[in-house]
Amino acid sequence: MKYNKLIDHTLLKQDATPEQIIQLCEEAKQFDFMSVCVNPAYVPLAKESLEGSDVKVCTVVGFPLGMNLTRTKLEETELCLKLGADEIDMVINVGMLKAHHDDYVYNEIKMLKEACGNHILKVILETCLLDDDEIVRACALSKAAGADFVKTSTGFATGGATIHAVKLMRESVGQEMGVKASGGVRTHQDLLDMVEAGATRIGTSNGTKII
Repeated sequence: MKYNKLIDHTLLKQDATPEQIIQLCEEAKQFDFMSVCVNPAYVPLAKESLEGSDVKVCTVVGFPLGMNLTRTKLEETELCLKLGADEIDMVINVGMLKAHHDDYVYNEIKMLKEACGNHILKVILETCLLDDDEIVRACALSKAAGADFVKTSTGFATGGATIHAVKLMRESVGQEMGVKASGGVRTHQDLLDMVEAGATRIGTSNGTKII
């Protein structure tokens, strides 16, 4: 397995500078990562920096809280795709999930997937805020709505990816969907553990160190 192609090389910090984004892209090209994951404002810069390579541009929508209006998430998705994003990582409305407003969560994911078309949509569940039943329900809603991946975390809440959550997500979605482990994956062993648990993509800011 080519572990480099599992990695979304990530820089989502609030104080990330354009120079750091360019460096992120250079590292992604050097190590042939799957993508760089950047905030929407840096999508055009990442697209330009990665021109001529097969490294994809991934960006985040409704990040990091997921509490934006659905219309806002939809418009952000559409604009990011127009600017050159290849993959969208959206954050669900965790409060609506917890309140059992499943139609709301499902419809939001479905709308964003329809906007994405053939582009990959990953659904960030923020598993550190959910119990097991809520994780299973969020996975089922994501799968039914046509999402391509479920993803553990933003990396900005109270915790990141855990082996338990990744295993539960894999069991919930089966083999048809991707599972992305993100948040706290810092070492090569962390990556191996997440892959063994069922992850098919890794979001990390430590990609160069891991490889």
